[in-house]
Amino acid sequence: MFRKAMVLISVFFMFVLFNVQAGSAAGPKIAQLAEKASPAVVNISTVKMIDVSKRLRRFFSPFPEGHPFNRFFQPFQGMPQKKKSHSLGSGFIISPDGYIVTNHHVVAKAEEIQVSLQDSEKNYTAEVIGSDEETDLALLKIEAERDLPTLEFGSSEDIKPGEWVVAIGNPFGLSHTVTAGIISAKGRSIGAAGPYTDFLQTDASINPGNSGGPLLNMEGKVIGINTAIVPQGQGIGFAIPSDMAQNVISQLKKYKEVRRGWLGVTIQDVDQNTAKALGLSEEKGALVASVQKGDPADKAGIKSGDVILQVNGQTINEARELSQLIGGLKPGAKVDMQIWRQGKTKQVQVTLGQRKGGVATSEPSKLQEKLAKDLGITLRPLRPQEARALGLDKATGLLVTDSQVEGLREGDVIVQANGEVVDSLSQMASAVKAAQDKGVILLHIYRRGHNLFQAIPLQ
Repeated sequence: MFRKAMVLISVFFMFVLFNVQAGSAAGPKIAQLAEKASPAVVNISTVKMIDVSKRLRRFFSPFPEGHPFNRFFQPFQGMPQKKKSHSLGSGFIISPDGYIVTNHHVVAKAEEIQVSLQDSEKNYTAEVIGSDEETDLALLKIEAERDLPTLEFGSSEDIKPGEWVVAIGNPFGLSHTVTAGIISAKGRSIGAAGPYTDFLQTDASINPGNSGGPLLNMEGKVIGINTAIVPQGQGIGFAIPSDMAQNVISQLKKYKEVRRGWLGVTIQDVDQNTAKALGLSEEKGALVASVQKGDPADKAGIKSGDVILQVNGQTINEARELSQLIGGLKPGAKVDMQIWRQGKTKQVQVTLGQRKGGVATSEPSKLQEKLAKDLGITLRPLRPQEARALGLDKATGLLVTDSQVEGLREGDVIVQANGEVVDSLSQMASAVKAAQDKGVILLHIYRRGHNLFQAIPLQ
């Protein structure tokens, strides 16, 4: 027993000694890396206008939002309806002529964006070249009188859990803060993230204000863009992988939008009971819940109840993988799929369309803008993660992201318009057009577990 204890103690001290030596060796290298990389890291400050009229109405009225009596409880005339909101974030320069990468949420809806550099007291006004909500990435541009220091992208595929990384950013407004840690895990999916991102997890300290800053490997190359934290946890931060980010950034620079492949299906994971019922030997694949008529999957003969097992020879383990794979392909690409139908595998070729809806572009689509004008609300298709969070079985309907109409609020999901299912902006536009003669449209709304109807006039 004594001998066993001594062995365990020896192993423990060897482990401690190894980590001390590893940390000591990394220390000087981190200092050199930070000194070299920091000039290319920028601080971003934004000014946004926040609509406070809804909050004021709730303050003055004793009735719940949407109640018809609320019209008698309006804020006093002359009270401010909007206020300025200031926020901070980070970014990094990728070209000497002033292109900067940051997060979409750092600059979304900003009326003014100011960028400051480490070696200059001057603030630069930034232009948004393109912004992609789905991956939370944005590309900015500033005009400088000189060539600017830059950072180079590295490969997130090559980085391994346990390797050292360094984060540089603007946490809580503390300019050019350097933190270090390791890659804790790869391929993480978190809460409200879009369907196209697998995150790197790191224990390098990341806080509010770090968003958009670089996560660097020990060669000083960007292998991730810091984007999210877990407020309840310590040492848990997430970064967008560089391999995925580079594709998005290059598209934003070239097209000012991200052009993604589109199948036209709603999908879900295959659980144990579903696999058993369908005769599958493993819980793998993406189960097709519905197929949109006239879209690429429908044209290729894919049906509700099919399970997509492979795309171009790559195995699909879960629904999220299919979304990422298809979204990473270009519209017009021909893909070979292996599907499972009625106990047999079947080969299908699909020509991808282009993802619509305006959620992946730098500006609202014309269709979004027209619907906002006609209805007084801003809409986009519901995402699978949001559907699960709202308690819906599948991602069906249109999410209200902004409303100027009494009785409708942000977070509502419109599932039908005049009795017709609406899963896309084009379907809603058709319903609005059909209702023009009446001057009013009846919406079937899902709100926090409840279904209700709301008739709104067409503007």
